[in-house]
Amino acid sequence: MRARALLRLIVTLAALAAVVLAIGPGAVLGAVRGADPGWVALAVALLSAQIVLSALRWRLTAGALGLPIPARRAVLEYYLSVLGNSLLPGGILGDLGRIARARGDAGLKRAAETVVMERLAGQVVLAIAAALGAIWWLWPQPGALAGAGALALGLGALVALVGRPGAGLRGRVHLAWGQAGMRAPQAGLSLAILACNLGGFWAAAQAVGVGLSAPEALFLLPLTLAAMLIPLTIAGWGLREGAAAALWPLAGIAPEAAVAASVVFGIAALAAALPGVAALWQRGQ
Repeated sequence: MRARALLRLIVTLAALAAVVLAIGPGAVLGAVRGADPGWVALAVALLSAQIVLSALRWRLTAGALGLPIPARRAVLEYYLSVLGNSLLPGGILGDLGRIARARGDAGLKRAAETVVMERLAGQVVLAIAAALGAIWWLWPQPGALAGAGALALGLGALVALVGRPGAGLRGRVHLAWGQAGMRAPQAGLSLAILACNLGGFWAAAQAVGVGLSAPEALFLLPLTLAAMLIPLTIAGWGLREGAAAALWPLAGIAPEAAVAASVVFGIAALAAALPGVAALWQRGQ
């Protein structure tokens, strides 16, 4: 386990260093050092709001699956989880800790279901946003038309899966997302969380002087964030910067500015997670 964690740390540092060195460390670091504090503060605020909203989505999901969690505890646990995911190799160790701490209330399986369902909701919404952004960016080219058709079919299949009761995984998905009284709050929270995440990245870009239009933001930001889901580095560092360097020039943005925006976003995300230290201290009291 220690060897795997060390390997992931090495991969993270190597990936980040490779991207920065390829682009030019002077330009990237200069842009990061010159980041506008006001925009950085806005990025931190939006990413902090994302954590609180995600905690409320987890609480909603857990309640639907038979694991009631008080709101205050959900927020504290989520801050701990995000802090762990941000600092520890693997990207899921914070979530595993959240599962372990919640298992005493309804068992390990139920606790794991609540965390997996909540995280999966975020990934589904991010994937939909990335698809919409690509379609908007490419429209009206034939590829965009085909993508729109595929997205419509995928959304139809998702609605059919979520909307019908069933056994096993299908039944748990219905309880968490599709039963009466759950659809609107789940959708509302997920959209608000996505808006905070994209807004935080947009503010990080503004901090280094990159102004993204609405089509550019919807096209570039979800795809860049999606790179963080690849479980090779700590909190997506290096992979996110590589995706930014590769994708953002499609919108005429210099690679060094794209990488600088991604670095500022990563710093803002870590700053937003720091209240998890206070949550950890409070649990120890």
